[in-house]
Amino acid sequence: MKLNRKNISIIGLIMGVIIPLSCKKGFLNQTDTTQTTASAFFTKASDGVALVNGIYDTFQNADLLKKSIWYYANFQTHDFFNWGNDRSYNIFAIPADFSPIEVFWTRAYVGIARANSALPIIAEMKAKGILTQALADRLTGETYFLRGMTYYYLAASFGGVPLELKATSTGLNPRSTQDQVFQQVESDLKAAVTLLPWKTDLPSTEIGRATKGAALGYLGAAQMWLKDYAGALASFNQLPGKYSLLPDFESVNEYDHQNSDESLFEVQFDVAGTQSWGAGNEVAWISDFSWPEEVSNFGYDYANPGLYLSYQAGDKRKLATVIGPGDQNISPGIIGRGGIAGYPLVQSGFTNKDPRYIGDDGKIINTCGTLTKPWYGSDKGRTGYYCAKMWRDPTLDANSGNSTIFGAQNQILLRYAEVLLDKAECQIRTGDVAGGLASLKLVRDRAWGGTSPAVMQDGANYDGSAASPITDPLQMVYSEYRHELSGEYSVFYDLRRAGVAAAFIKKAYGTVDNSTNQIPNPAGPTADGALHGLYNTSLPAGRDLYPIPQVELGLNPNLVQNPAYQ
Repeated sequence: MKLNRKNISIIGLIMGVIIPLSCKKGFLNQTDTTQTTASAFFTKASDGVALVNGIYDTFQNADLLKKSIWYYANFQTHDFFNWGNDRSYNIFAIPADFSPIEVFWTRAYVGIARANSALPIIAEMKAKGILTQALADRLTGETYFLRGMTYYYLAASFGGVPLELKATSTGLNPRSTQDQVFQQVESDLKAAVTLLPWKTDLPSTEIGRATKGAALGYLGAAQMWLKDYAGALASFNQLPGKYSLLPDFESVNEYDHQNSDESLFEVQFDVAGTQSWGAGNEVAWISDFSWPEEVSNFGYDYANPGLYLSYQAGDKRKLATVIGPGDQNISPGIIGRGGIAGYPLVQSGFTNKDPRYIGDDGKIINTCGTLTKPWYGSDKGRTGYYCAKMWRDPTLDANSGNSTIFGAQNQILLRYAEVLLDKAECQIRTGDVAGGLASLKLVRDRAWGGTSPAVMQDGANYDGSAASPITDPLQMVYSEYRHELSGEYSVFYDLRRAGVAAAFIKKAYGTVDNSTNQIPNPAGPTADGALHGLYNTSLPAGRDLYPIPQVELGLNPNLVQNPAYQ
């Protein structure tokens, strides 16, 4: 439920700093204060709630979500590429001074500092009777969850990072190992599991908060990073009956299906009432920066045509994930606003007889380009394929019409289908192959809207040649990670965790070591011999991690850069 937003400045007394916070969504209401002592400020239960609400703000940032986590999850796989100032992702050459990873690091550690400060304050408020046992437990559980989830993404993205667990710190700790960080994630999430309610037990005004189910989902994932597959299974096995797959795959990312029964955790956004870069974090440009330039005047990321080809015949996830020449946008929300033909740039372009907006039938185009006129962008530097999962918000016109650029659609970080795929991997790794295939079948059957084919194989290889059946059970899981989760926030993380990222990408796209040049699209309607933003660079050793931000290396002499960036 979306209510009004207020601002808060929480005084981090133990840290000796003032921490400005800004969140939204109904349950994240906060209160202004200029108090300078904990005893003076934290006198009401609502103060304790506001204290924890501020920690959620960590992830409510487009540079962190889109340019750090989403880019990593999707550009690193070569399923998608960047058009713009961040094309270094396309050849795995991310510089240590890339500002979004500094934003990622800084916001993560501010969130961790908030969590570290909150834990003793909540305990004191509980001891004084300001907070009830139930509320104190829930707030403590949310704090442990948010700290654990933040360390989860830090370790999964950077490898080992400094562990800050106290309310006071010099900020000069050296890096712990990746395993040590995930052990702390496991500890935090186990604590959260014991304290948090199930999603179904939350009132509607609190939907969007961390829950026992979200903690169990991330706990199992963290245990997989630690190779404790039996422990991960025990975590995942507590979730059936509490979550379920939506009947239709296309509904998963729909604007009107936010916080659905399939969602374990998503970052909440809300309309701030203004369309400006200074509007704060209530809205974000996450969605429409992915749309074709011909519709949005943006087009800052685009898809690999090999991803489009890879979907097996009959897989309904294809057009709900990646859209190409001649395809309509199948989102009910977008169809409801008039489809692709309903966008201002398309309508004005057709009126002005711009051939990009005239269909092969002579009528206004209602597809993502046509087979004869793909939408490559004005410089023809994109492949003609785009992320359909990011093209769901019907309230946006992007940089056209009324310039409604900033949207309020939540971003799903973890959903039940991914849990089932994680579970399948664990089952197979622990010897229960039949159980793993049964878990895979639950996901695949939904993808076909009934019964999935008994034989799993890609629709075609990246070059258009016939694909062979996939018979190795773990390769089946990896394929499903790609086809279920591409365009979301997970695929590369899952492949790196499994230790197969470089080999999987090479097989999927025929990547070449030390290749940094574009190549022509090898198959399909865009195989015209010209260059359209397609890269086939192999993932170099060590480049599966982000570099430690250069600013942080300067601030903390105890930090050591990841070897591949030294």
